[in-house]
Amino acid sequence: MWDRLGALTAQARRGMRSMPAAELDELLSLYQRCSSQLSHARSEYRDIELNSRLTMLVAEARVVIYGTRSRSMRAFAQFFSLRFPAAVWHGRRSVVVAALVTFLPALVLGVWLSVSDRALDVAAPEALRSAYINEDFEAYYSDAPAAEFSTQVLINNIQVSFVAFAVGILLCVPTAYVLATNGANVGMAAGLFHAAGEAPKFYGLILPHGLLELSAVVIAGAAGLSLGWAVISPGDRTRVEAVAEQGSRSAVIVLGLMVAFTLAGLIEGFVTPSSLPTAMRVGIGVSVFVAFVAYIVSRGMAAERLGLTGLLREPVPEIPKLAKVPGITGDQ
Repeated sequence: MWDRLGALTAQARRGMRSMPAAELDELLSLYQRCSSQLSHARSEYRDIELNSRLTMLVAEARVVIYGTRSRSMRAFAQFFSLRFPAAVWHGRRSVVVAALVTFLPALVLGVWLSVSDRALDVAAPEALRSAYINEDFEAYYSDAPAAEFSTQVLINNIQVSFVAFAVGILLCVPTAYVLATNGANVGMAAGLFHAAGEAPKFYGLILPHGLLELSAVVIAGAAGLSLGWAVISPGDRTRVEAVAEQGSRSAVIVLGLMVAFTLAGLIEGFVTPSSLPTAMRVGIGVSVFVAFVAYIVSRGMAAERLGLTGLLREPVPEIPKLAKVPGITGDQ
């Protein structure tokens, strides 16, 4: 059996895809049996030669089956391919609630300002509105050098997301306030531009980075709402257990969102104020947003099928490369 495993390992090293399906199944089965024998030999025998031979045999087979990536690289890949999307997907109901809390005030305020002269007068004097629409709003994106502005945006977004997450422990209300305030600010800006007949200018400046940026803020807020709800309704767990579990999952979400905020900051610093045509700038923003949503949904559903919920230290099933080859069952 050991000689056969060695022969199959050498054959797989030369080209796994050229091997018949039956031999690949045999390789996986022999690897698992020899791994068990190695564990038994280490605990029951002190035969150095035997243990060394088995260790080398199993290690070589493992490299062929599971690949050569280091544990840290594998953990990094698992975080973004499974753990982070699993955490977001697990809390998708909270994401919907956070989106409603954010965008309903934006919609109400935006529509009100765009159709009501009285609302405009209450919002700001005409001179200030004119300066904001014609100069200040666009200048915000171009006054500072792109790299510096991108860094400032990144820091600000991280601060907002951290606050939205951290204050969730206070029974959801502070998180809801942060989300509603952010939404109201967006709605006010949209309403002012609509009322002035400058809506295309507004969306040309806000959509390239705003779709991804606001999505990330909403998801961070959802993590905070979930944390607060664990305090309010812990279910069949103690509150300490419920908060610890959700805190672990929410921490995964906030860590994963750092990449989204970095990308949004780069777009806001280099794409939004650029001389590219408006359609191209908006197209970049829409494309990135669609890709982000598709990534969360597809990888989140895949993680759910594996039984993952996005906890920070949740064991991730290790799937052999053999299981990806047509005709191989990958039974373990």
